Amino acid sequence: MKIRVITAIIAILLFFPLVFIGGLPFQVVMYAIATIGLIELLHMRKTTKYIIPTSLSIILMWSLLFKSELTLFTTKLEMVMIFVLLVLAYTVLVKNKFTFDDAGFLILSSIYVGLGFYYLIETRFVENGLVYTFYAILVILSTDTGAYFFGRAIGKKKLWPKISPNKTIEGAVGGILTACVVTLIFQHFFPFHDSLWLLLMVTMTASLFAQIGDLVESAIKRHYEVKDSGNVLPGHGGILDRFDSWLFVFPLLHFIHFIS
Repeated sequence: MKIRVITAIIAILLFFPLVFIGGLPFQVVMYAIATIGLIELLHMRKTTKYIIPTSLSIILMWSLLFKSELTLFTTKLEMVMIFVLLVLAYTVLVKNKFTFDDAGFLILSSIYVGLGFYYLIETRFVENGLVYTFYAILVILSTDTGAYFFGRAIGKKKLWPKISPNKTIEGAVGGILTACVVTLIFQHFFPFHDSLWLLLMVTMTASLFAQIGDLVESAIKRHYEVKDSGNVLPGHGGILDRFDSWLFVFPLLHFIHFIS
């Protein structure tokens, strides 16, 4: 627990100033974090041993992180299709040692991580982006904290025991309630939305999606029989262990046009 707390403090001291600064420093760090996260995901399936498709996967993810719709060569949609064709062609070149299933995993992983971090970066650069970014982060962190303490205090009914045996329904509800309370406090000091009821509805939805993102990561790890996505964060695991909820919440807030 001591190592976990120390790592959390160091991460906050390093990451949050970058959120304030924004601009190129923030983008560069997010590119690096996203790259580590993608490599962690590919390593779970042990596809990182295939250097060429792994490299292509990273390039595709970087292209999805670009703020502009246009990449160096073409549009993002066309870039994805080019990547699909190249990776499928590679399955033929290596006589199916790298399979269609492997190719599908790389494609989905690049899109999942790439677009998740794209919307995180994009949030910081919209109008009033700093406030929206911290709002989303606070919803995620308060959901995680509330779920933990409510689960420890009153948790009895298991939420999804085969995937995450320690999570409870009471903890999940407690996480949503905690996120709503934190949002009300945040709105009081930094009012950024006209409708309080709409803000609470968005918060409850975002809190729910934060927990789904966490469960998805747990399901992936259990499927590939790994405890943590990586070990870059002592006491916390890997990048995806910390950013799994972020990859769901930030896209959600854009898809429902809460952030635009």
